[in-house]
Amino acid sequence: MSALPQKLHGIWEERWHPLREEWIVIAAHRQNRPWNGATVADTPIAVPAYLSDCYLCPGNRRTGGLVNPEYQTTFVFDNDHPCVGPAAPDEELLEPARGPNRVRAARGHARVICFSPQHNLTLAELSHTHITEIIQIWQQQTTDLGNRSDIKHVLCFENKGEIVGVSNPHPHGQIYATNFVFKTIEQELAASIAYSHEHQRTLFTDIIAAEQADGRRILYEDEHIIAFVPYFARYAYEVYIAPKRRLSHIFHMTDVEVISLAHALKAVTIRFDNLWQMSFPYVMSLHQAPTDGGDYNFYHFFIAFHPPLRRPDVAKFLAGPEIGGGNFISDTSPEAKAAELLAVSGIAHYHQAERLHG
Repeated sequence: MSALPQKLHGIWEERWHPLREEWIVIAAHRQNRPWNGATVADTPIAVPAYLSDCYLCPGNRRTGGLVNPEYQTTFVFDNDHPCVGPAAPDEELLEPARGPNRVRAARGHARVICFSPQHNLTLAELSHTHITEIIQIWQQQTTDLGNRSDIKHVLCFENKGEIVGVSNPHPHGQIYATNFVFKTIEQELAASIAYSHEHQRTLFTDIIAAEQADGRRILYEDEHIIAFVPYFARYAYEVYIAPKRRLSHIFHMTDVEVISLAHALKAVTIRFDNLWQMSFPYVMSLHQAPTDGGDYNFYHFFIAFHPPLRRPDVAKFLAGPEIGGGNFISDTSPEAKAAELLAVSGIAHYHQAERLHG
């Protein structure tokens, strides 16, 4: 009897993204195709722990004129250049829209979290205790801002790296508390509701179960937290980190779960940096339910990393299929990218070896 042919994956296939309710085209054979387009220069330079002209370093004057305190761990302040604000004009003062167009006020609060007073550190290089404090700030800020009557949703995120548009490398994240719910969360809510009605189970719980059953894409797991490259990943090194217990907001996490989350965040970001021994760029966002008082027991809080690079010097560019056609084309296999991340340490940062032997 002849052996069954080996099943292929990652070549000319579509994978269903259950949270976005759309098909992702996986074309992993394109990863090593000849590339004569734009590349990303990696020119690391020594960065000091303090810069006198950095508006996020302790004791420095910000662009809005206020002076930062001499903070020792973390520091939160209202964004000097917010994209939403409490002083947004009333609806009747806005220029009316015509025909099918609509307009409404974009109200809210925008804040900045300085992760560390040291200008030259990243999340991967902070201690577990320090990362735990950052998570606790996310909890406190979500509670504080989410309890306000004019706020429907709180989005916490970090943009890291020049390639994603960050002009200041000082380790920091942002918080947008808005009178509207961002589109991605609306999509995930709708998908979660539909899945719950159809299967009488929660969607993300089944996503976690499927990842555990497969096992190849799991980067970190303990009793409380799991981190993995999702089966339906769009970006090459996309990673989800989630509590195993279903909860809709980060403030529902227990102290033990917060400590586990800190370990997972550090392990994943260390793997990112160790992959190519560089400060790995990404967009990290906290996906949590609205704070408008609704019942969101079907929604599962998680953190998503969306790194823009698919090779050390090549970014994932959105072009015809994505922008024009509306379907995402992934040039890599989620299994192969997870294997690459698993092959490097999630414990010792490559900078540690440099300091020991440099």
